[in-house]
Amino acid sequence: MRPPDSTSDDVTGRDPSGDRRTALLRRIRTVPTVLVLCVVVTIASPLLLGAALLVDAVRWAIRRTPFVAVRMVAFGWWYLLMETAALTGLLVAWVLTGFGRWKRAELAVTYRLQAIWANALFIGCITIFDMTVEVEGDEVVMPGPMLLFIRHASIADTLLANVIATRRHGLLLRYVLKKELLVDPAIDIAAHRLVNCFVDRHSKDSAAEIERVRRLAEGLSAREGVLIYPEGTRYTEEKAAKIRASVARKAPELAERTNALRHVLPPRLGGPLACLEGAPDADVVICSHIGLDGLANVSHIWSGDMVHAALRISFRRVPRAEIPEDRQGRIDWLFAEWAKVDEWIEQARAAG
Repeated sequence: MRPPDSTSDDVTGRDPSGDRRTALLRRIRTVPTVLVLCVVVTIASPLLLGAALLVDAVRWAIRRTPFVAVRMVAFGWWYLLMETAALTGLLVAWVLTGFGRWKRAELAVTYRLQAIWANALFIGCITIFDMTVEVEGDEVVMPGPMLLFIRHASIADTLLANVIATRRHGLLLRYVLKKELLVDPAIDIAAHRLVNCFVDRHSKDSAAEIERVRRLAEGLSAREGVLIYPEGTRYTEEKAAKIRASVARKAPELAERTNALRHVLPPRLGGPLACLEGAPDADVVICSHIGLDGLANVSHIWSGDMVHAALRISFRRVPRAEIPEDRQGRIDWLFAEWAKVDEWIEQARAAG
């Protein structure tokens, strides 16, 4: 797997401030925390699993709830183990590539480590929660350049793209990620070595954040793509209600189309339109999926929705020639495409 040709520092996954000292101080906290937690959870795993089994037995006896506590402990341990393995691999890769001096070699190794880490987490999740997986249309992710617009239902969405697009088809993705993910040290370190963009969703200078996303999409090769979540955040009923009210006040011309969406949030305009502007020759691939909604937060996992869930993933490609050139045309197109995602979810759930 060769690294991409475009690796300019101005679009890599740096902190919004570009402050290396900030990154160092953050990693001094996050890396030891993960390592210590991995050791503690590993040592305490018999006790933790025993307690979880007792809780599950009581919940099953009272409510016939699937065994969730044991699965949560198991996946928590697996995540910490894979995080530790990823950090070890990133350290070894840094040393073997001349302490980061041989950039192309470091990029190639980091892309491969990222794909292995994501696949291990994905397989662990599927196995532990006894899920089934069905993928359709994934062959359309190649060739690049392409923009991957993916529905955002849980923190596991990033794994889908890496496992399917990168590991299966060799597409090298640049990610638009929220800066809150910097608390994960493996994501933090790997993403800063690759070509990515961490955005501050609460920045007072939104124009600067959008410009960084636009630059991220520039110079894509036939083996590259940009992944962005048009919704900007995970769907919940509470968020949907707040956004409908906000759209009604600030953009009433979009209110009707926003209110018509049942399972997704309306797409934000800044990031997706910036990607389309930055990559004028790129097709768009849209990824719809169901089955990961149970990972949206701890309460959803605790309810047992993830256990035995059917994960269905669908990809479809929109040729660039079908995407309008003007801003208003692109807004109408984006809302129309997201309405198709909403309808696909409705039909997929109805089909069971």
